[in-house]
Amino acid sequence: MGRTSDAKGKLLDVAFDLIWQQSYGAVSVDDICDRAQVKKGSFYHFFPSKSDLAVAAYEEHWQQSRPRYDSLFSPQTPPLERLENYCKRVYAGQKEKLEKTGRVLGCPFACAGSELSTQDEKIRVKSKEMFDRMCKYIESTLVDAHKAGLIESQDFPAKSQAIFCFVLGRLLQARVSNDVEVLRDLAPTVMQMIGAQVPA
Repeated sequence: MGRTSDAKGKLLDVAFDLIWQQSYGAVSVDDICDRAQVKKGSFYHFFPSKSDLAVAAYEEHWQQSRPRYDSLFSPQTPPLERLENYCKRVYAGQKEKLEKTGRVLGCPFACAGSELSTQDEKIRVKSKEMFDRMCKYIESTLVDAHKAGLIESQDFPAKSQAIFCFVLGRLLQARVSNDVEVLRDLAPTVMQMIGAQVPA
């Protein structure tokens, strides 16, 4: 994630990265403190539990990522181009992680949410919140595409969820197979899903 060097910031950064690279259950408070070079007492000064830290780390990551998503989905960009750029960014982001860690990591929120949705309500709610935020970007893009005459009228909330679920499914496939190329051609399928012309 990359933040300031304060103890709380280190814990947020390390927790996000370790849980994403491994899993929530595989990472202990000691692991996080050791990697962050922060004493355990400081951990509990900032966070009542590992679960609270994870939720805070996900929100912090979102706040850092939000300007990029705002740019990707800017109304100043033609709607279909926004979707293409989003698909390209999904591929590029995972490729960067593969080059850095040797693994395709998939979606951090889907990984934690699927692991803990029946065990930890706070993490389940936070993961769903992240999904809903992404779907709103996609939904507004579909509405703009319809206004521009590029696609027919549809149930845009449902369609945005379908698109996001498709992307999440590909991210899961890429993580399991450790093959980032699974994500290279997301855009044509997305365009077919909304009835738009498939880009060349």
